[in-house]
Amino acid sequence: MDKSWQVVCIYLLTHMGLIFFLYPANIISSTDEAHWIPIFTGVLFHILVVCLYLKGLSFFPGKDIIQIYTKAKAGTLLKIFFLLPIFAYFIMAIIISIRAYSEIITIVFLSNTPLWAIMLLLLVITCYMAIKGVETIFRTGIVIAYLFLPLIIFVMVFSFQNVDWNYIYPVWNSDFSFIKKQDFLNSFFAIGGGYLFLGFVQPYFSYQKKKVFLAIALVVPSFFLSVYVPILTYGQATSSTFFFPFVMTLDAINITWLMFDRVTIFFLLSLITFIMLFLSLVMWKAVRIAHTFIPVARPSFLVIFFTCSIFITCLFIPNWSDVEMLFSWNTFLRFYVLITVPISLLCIGLLSKKGGEHGV
Repeated sequence: MDKSWQVVCIYLLTHMGLIFFLYPANIISSTDEAHWIPIFTGVLFHILVVCLYLKGLSFFPGKDIIQIYTKAKAGTLLKIFFLLPIFAYFIMAIIISIRAYSEIITIVFLSNTPLWAIMLLLLVITCYMAIKGVETIFRTGIVIAYLFLPLIIFVMVFSFQNVDWNYIYPVWNSDFSFIKKQDFLNSFFAIGGGYLFLGFVQPYFSYQKKKVFLAIALVVPSFFLSVYVPILTYGQATSSTFFFPFVMTLDAINITWLMFDRVTIFFLLSLITFIMLFLSLVMWKAVRIAHTFIPVARPSFLVIFFTCSIFITCLFIPNWSDVEMLFSWNTFLRFYVLITVPISLLCIGLLSKKGGEHGV
């Protein structure tokens, strides 16, 4: 069954949930001017790896990356060198996301709620949806899109209320030292965090590859808006002092005819639902990989086990500086997965085509 539009929807929602919170601060901290250059660099990298990923998958219609790696001639080695790092990356992504977004919720509108309670709520919802499976996650994504995407578009339009276009200058910077900065490397958490699900859903349903590029085209403006709206509102010097620049920009919006005082809350609630969708999808993928290594364990038990383990781990992360340290520690694993997985799939596909068999 073709579910291309559902894939487009999930691709858009999960990336938007990742972009508007942490990504702006990372980019603004990575350079003092011409922010479009690091943004464009990341977007170009994103498009490149997705193209390689889809090209590699196209050699194996109807198969996911687990089947591709495990059924190759060197299946055991491929599982160790690729599936295990992917699994570790997924678990780290869940831990970082749960801890980071719980902190954001606490700071913005639930200051009196214990942090552990927010983390537990996010994990329980993630656990439930992961147990229900990918079909439920995708159907939920469609409902969320109908409910919240119009609100997101509305907020984005009014986010330009206080912009000063003079802040866009200078538009060029010949200093490319941002590439070596940790803040720029951390921004790839949003750039490369959401596309890997494309290689896990093929046994369940099909999708048209060209629709994925439509999803990318819809996502790309979010990268630029999330950074340039705060820059154009407050300027580089002030925006660089904010933990969540885009959120602070929304706080400055004043819509006199709207019955609600703060549109920020509605925007954040929308993004939190996107994040829960992303987390449930990542948990489902992690459990699928774990089940490959431990086939005797029921997937539902694995979900519950990982949920409890992640919750306990999050409790041992005391403050925001430790969250940032986790981002730094995860840099090598993040780039290892983002670079080697698409390239390895492409190589396996080319070799299988040359040798007339799905193997290496």
